[in-house]
Amino acid sequence: MGFFDFLADAGSKVFGKDEAEPEVTMPVIKHIENSGVDISNLKTAFANGVVTLSGYVPNQEQKEKAVITAGNIAGVSRVQDNLILGQKPADVAEAEKAEAEAAKAEADKPGEAAWESKTYTVKSGDTLGKIAKQFYGNAMEYPKIFEANKPMLSDPDKIYPGQVLRIPE
Repeated sequence: MGFFDFLADAGSKVFGKDEAEPEVTMPVIKHIENSGVDISNLKTAFANGVVTLSGYVPNQEQKEKAVITAGNIAGVSRVQDNLILGQKPADVAEAEKAEAEAAKAEADKPGEAAWESKTYTVKSGDTLGKIAKQFYGNAMEYPKIFEANKPMLSDPDKIYPGQVLRIPE
């Protein structure tokens, strides 16, 4: 949980071009769903370049994918991660209380400390092989990075500066 900063002018174009504050709740959630994340208990909100994610995700990998997918949308400069790992309690009041406590405890804290993966922001001239060499000592380990970022990445040769990638251990 916590916040994650991203480059607002890099990423997938899912918002309206000319709208000052477009309605983006459905596009963001749909974009996250398209990345393979279970959105059945996930909520999103967007205001002033910040996407807030709340609710429940089944595991750490799904949580990391949700945050990175939301952050890799053009116009998003920050993602506030208030996601809770596990299943939503059957008791609605208990679930709402847990979500409120999580949001309050994690507001404005850096979020990557609790992640199993590292993140990397792509720079001009980077390739997955070059990034794999940096993190694993072997450029041929690039498929690990590619697989960890599917379906956000559809081709290992199609990454762009400013894109944030998950780097699994």
